Amino acid sequence: MMSTPDTIVLIHGFWVTPRSWEQWVAHYEKRGYRVIAPAYPGFEVEVESLNADPTPVEQVTVPQIVETLENVVRSLDRPPILIGHSAGGVFVQLLLDRGHGAAGVAINSAPTEGVAVLPLTQIKAAFPVLKNPANRHRAVGLNFEQWHYAFTNTFEEAESRRLYERYAVPASGSIFFDSALATLRPGHQSTYVDYHNDDRAPLLFVSGELDHLMPPKVQQSNAKHYRSKTVTEIKEYAGRPHLLPAAPGWEEIADDVLEWAVRNAR
Repeated sequence: MMSTPDTIVLIHGFWVTPRSWEQWVAHYEKRGYRVIAPAYPGFEVEVESLNADPTPVEQVTVPQIVETLENVVRSLDRPPILIGHSAGGVFVQLLLDRGHGAAGVAINSAPTEGVAVLPLTQIKAAFPVLKNPANRHRAVGLNFEQWHYAFTNTFEEAESRRLYERYAVPASGSIFFDSALATLRPGHQSTYVDYHNDDRAPLLFVSGELDHLMPPKVQQSNAKHYRSKTVTEIKEYAGRPHLLPAAPGWEEIADDVLEWAVRNAR
């Protein structure tokens, strides 16, 4: 007999840590769910520690992240709802493709392998990493102006700065460059998924209309790549930026995606 998921796994993206989910964790726990917000390997420390010593950011790889997330999901007694933001949306797709999860939600997701659309705002938002080939071997942070453009362009400056100080950490230049070059390399790369996998759990893409870093065109293209018979849907929220988990009105989105996931859970 199938049982309703009782656990939600929240997967963070780059330039932030699990702290970025703090409001969603409390929100879902109040609704009676067990909520897990795992960190990437080495990201278990506080934001302040990662900013002081970004060595774990430099060293982390996609296979390490996926292995960590798989171990979390395998430890549960029933498939959870998987919700990922930005790069976390890629990891949701990778986990679903590997048979994990009852349903998945990819919020303002980065693209999986083969999604080549590259809007101008995305180029500008990612430019602090991609402008210098030497960044491939570094942890690359954003200054406040870069953060505001990429993550919180619809926020008042004071709130944007508060969240920058509370959430922002460097991102892996290596993973960024590998992702940018994945479509050009022969063979499957670390963000490859089988777009024809009929056994995958249902997947919802969520977009913010005003997202500069991962604009709606990215999610639209990613969703169109899927040719499987299982459920793949997309929903866009007007006037929303990249940092949807903390944007005004985040409660509506949190409730909407949970309702969708429970309704479609396999």
